[in-house]
Amino acid sequence: MKTTRIGVLTGGGDAPGLNAVLRAVVRTLERRPGFETVGVLDGFEGLLEQRYRVLTSAHVRDLLRKGGTILGTTNRTNPFACRRADGTLADRSAEVIDNARRAQIDALIVIGGDGTLHIARELGELGLPVIGVPKTIDNDLAATDYTFGFWTAIETATDALDRLRDTAESHHRVMILEVMGRDTGWIALHAGIAGGADVILIPEIPYRVAAVERHIEARATGGQAFSLVVVAEGAVPVGGEASVRVADAGDGHPRLGGAGERLARELAPRIEHEIRVTVLGHLQRGGSPVPFDRILATRFGEHAAALAAAARFGLMVCLHEGRITDVELAEAVSRAKRVDPEGALVATARSIGVGFGDDG
Repeated sequence: MKTTRIGVLTGGGDAPGLNAVLRAVVRTLERRPGFETVGVLDGFEGLLEQRYRVLTSAHVRDLLRKGGTILGTTNRTNPFACRRADGTLADRSAEVIDNARRAQIDALIVIGGDGTLHIARELGELGLPVIGVPKTIDNDLAATDYTFGFWTAIETATDALDRLRDTAESHHRVMILEVMGRDTGWIALHAGIAGGADVILIPEIPYRVAAVERHIEARATGGQAFSLVVVAEGAVPVGGEASVRVADAGDGHPRLGGAGERLARELAPRIEHEIRVTVLGHLQRGGSPVPFDRILATRFGEHAAALAAAARFGLMVCLHEGRITDVELAEAVSRAKRVDPEGALVATARSIGVGFGDDG
């Protein structure tokens, strides 16, 4: 009997739970006669450079609690736009497909966020059988209720807020915490509510520094001589743009950063409090996944393996109203999921006195 080889790769930024997906894929396929799992190293770069390893249960043992990915990952290799030494771009997608066939990979499970899954969709349209698994701490894929890694990132940010509150209260300071999320405010909003932030600034609600100032001063007048402010890295002032560290981070997208420092500079002349800024950065990507993410990643991996075994391709697994199901990959990457400024979670935060910098 011919062995069906299912490739699996992790692309884009890492997220807690990646290894749990790999573990579930390997263990599920290993229990189906005639299937073998092949790990592709370092995302699509591994397909271009033909770097693989066969995975068995021995390779994925004890991975549930381990952060990162044992396969390695990169967000700098887009086979449709590979950068040459002279800076020009080359389309090497046909090479990826040829290499997959040469390695006798019959189908590819791609674990990644928006950018990685867009690449997977395009490769699928060129004839490579693909299945997508949504991964991003930003939780910005509209086709799934949650992506794994999101709740672990919130846990990290909430813990940071708990610690910052202690020192903010002791020194009567304004503590600004900048969190990830790119163009969406899901991490900032959830962590801000869970960590008792006084002001939450997110990309979906442009802010005014004067409104943030008034909120801080109102707390001081009421006897609260400190404030906690959570700023999403993509937060924007009214009429302004997001803070950018690097115009192109190597993946065709800008690297955001500096939103917290910008707010601090603009607030400093307006208030008497000392201001301190903490940027969580990649702390949100590392560490052991929380139980929710371990379970979700396991369910995603099992379903992706089952789809591969059934030769159902061009799909992305997703969580919908508590059920693991799947959706057309093209539909899954067609739009981003953003915070609704009029939604229930924002309304709850406003009702308990959280400011969003818009005088709402």
